[in-house]
Amino acid sequence: MRYTLPLWHTCQGRKGMVGNVKYIVRLTASERETLEGLVNKGKVAAAKRKRAHILLKADANAEGPVWTDAQIAEALDVSVATIHRTRQAYVAQGVEVALARQRPTGRQFRKLDGAQEAKLVALACSPPPGGQARWTLTLLADQMVVLEIVEAIGKETVRRTLKKTTSSRG
Repeated sequence: MRYTLPLWHTCQGRKGMVGNVKYIVRLTASERETLEGLVNKGKVAAAKRKRAHILLKADANAEGPVWTDAQIAEALDVSVATIHRTRQAYVAQGVEVALARQRPTGRQFRKLDGAQEAKLVALACSPPPGGQARWTLTLLADQMVVLEIVEAIGKETVRRTLKKTTSSRG
């Protein structure tokens, strides 16, 4: 059975369970047996084994030792944030999700396609606007918007795009 307590609820149930704990891990006997099997098995990914250790040490049931997050972090050489995320995944979604590796979510997509990159390079190779000695990144970004090549673009994107092109401006 899993319980979610209000944010920063102070738990003072069993001996050693004092502190700010938002997610309390209560493993069933079968979950505990599965985790102990993972910890003792030879062929398990290190990260998965480490999360299994975290759940076993954080178990608040009578069968398991109750360790504080600081004790777990020191014993297993992980950050307290890792322990918090593992507890949270267990309480919210179960053992399998808590043991699985969380994939990064913030994939960066390309801002410019090939045609837009070609127009940017052509613009950078053209004469600068009147009153300017040379193109600046900001001028190029602003001109890309004025010419309606893109809706919006930052000067860092312009810099990265021009850096990866091998064209010679000389």
